[in-house]
Amino acid sequence: MEIIILDGRRMLTFDDLHDYLKKSMRLPSYYGRNLDALADCLGELGSNVTVILNNASEMNSGLGVYGDKLLRVFRDMSSEPGAFNFVISE
Repeated sequence: MEIIILDGRRMLTFDDLHDYLKKSMRLPSYYGRNLDALADCLGELGSNVTVILNNASEMNSGLGVYGDKLLRVFRDMSSEPGAFNFVISE
């Protein structure tokens, strides 16, 4: 099983968020730096991957509504059959 740990303190602005996700999740070079592109990439992870998001409240403080949308993408994509596991840990 692969575990990807994300730190919300490193995702406080739009640019920082997408740069950090691309690097820490090893997203492909064609990653489009938007939530639709992220959803496409998350759909490819599979059930042997767990994504743990630490410091989500700090991320949301920086990103505001965009942070809420980001969390919704992770939750929605992780609820698909055969999808990755998603955990929020403060």
